Amino acid sequence: MTIKGDNMQMRKTNNGDEISALGYGAMRLPTKNGRINKDEAKKQIYYAIDHGVNMMDTAFIYNAGSHESFLGEILQGEYRDKVKICTKMPSWYIKKTEDMENYLETQLDNLKTDCIDYYLLHGLTGNNFFELKKLGILKFLESAKKEGKIKNIGFSFHDNIDAFKKIVDAYSWDVCLIQYNFLDETNQAGTEGLKYAVSKGLTIFVMEPLKGGILVGDVPEKAMEIWNKSNIKRTSAEWALRWVLNHPEVACVFSGMGKIEEVKENIKVTNETLPDSIPEEEIKLYDEVKEVYNELMKLDCTGCGYCMPCPTGVNIPFCFELYNQKYIFKDNQVGLDYIMHLGGSATKEGYAGLCNGCGKCAKVCTQKLDVPSLIKDVSNDMEGRGFKYKAKIIGVLVKFFMQTLPSLNNRISKTFRNRS
Repeated sequence: MTIKGDNMQMRKTNNGDEISALGYGAMRLPTKNGRINKDEAKKQIYYAIDHGVNMMDTAFIYNAGSHESFLGEILQGEYRDKVKICTKMPSWYIKKTEDMENYLETQLDNLKTDCIDYYLLHGLTGNNFFELKKLGILKFLESAKKEGKIKNIGFSFHDNIDAFKKIVDAYSWDVCLIQYNFLDETNQAGTEGLKYAVSKGLTIFVMEPLKGGILVGDVPEKAMEIWNKSNIKRTSAEWALRWVLNHPEVACVFSGMGKIEEVKENIKVTNETLPDSIPEEEIKLYDEVKEVYNELMKLDCTGCGYCMPCPTGVNIPFCFELYNQKYIFKDNQVGLDYIMHLGGSATKEGYAGLCNGCGKCAKVCTQKLDVPSLIKDVSNDMEGRGFKYKAKIIGVLVKFFMQTLPSLNNRISKTFRNRS
């Protein structure tokens, strides 16, 4: 059921909760000097709540609990009463019952609340779920629900469709959180999983509607030509968010918003996009744009950062981002960005060539990528022989000419803004 209010489109969950169709994804909060920019983040979150957003999504692993603690700090009094909080237990850290108890109590303390509205097992796979089940995770969650510490039990997911169905069938879940966007119709749970979960009575939350930022900002020239066929001009973010909101099965879309402009745009788009409201001619445009991205993308990274920190210092998400950018946008100057921001010319070293192939990253990759192999591809493509030597030379030149080459200064500043 969908309710269009004055400020925000509301949708109902299967347990009767009336929630905003847009949820605030508190993973990619605005930062300053490597830490949460608390003033800006608080301003954005309060603005979202004041305009009808009543779902907040976070997790224990988001910056080692600091994001939960920040939400606990600012969501007090009337603001706590206005929202429902969704957070996640780090399933891969659970080895015994005591771990379950410790994480839940820590998260309740972080969030400064007596009850978590939606408590999810984070990143379930076909393998780890059944190990957790043997440890008694479901009994623990049911007990916590009876004690009033959590209200709804669910899971987030990044495995394949077969694993998804097995997990759905294994328990009477209240909710599941899946990655879903117009590039991922057949990836992970996909459309098949979405409909399957709904048929089993689960409420559906969606993450990565913009595929980790791949679908926002600059758009490949061929894709823009397709979007321009529409009589109504929209930003790339609006096109992507509308596609997810168009699905009546989706109760809430969690979107990470790092700027107030993004919050305002997402609220506007959400209020304008009711289920099944996109005409067939526009659905065809999505299919055409999807073909463009599938042809150009080198790898399917969403930039979630679960692979970090790398033991040898590789900035894996940024390596992959620049690698994709080079081919999606045919941008030959990406090589300069790579040298300056990963080679150590302008910031700390984080280039792909630092990888020692340990494989730690592949074990936690939400997209099931062979990260070490792909990192090697990035190194071969973006670095070449003598990369470290070239980075040092460019570093010296950058420092010398920063004041006399405005275009170089602007490019460095632009890259930093895009990473903030």
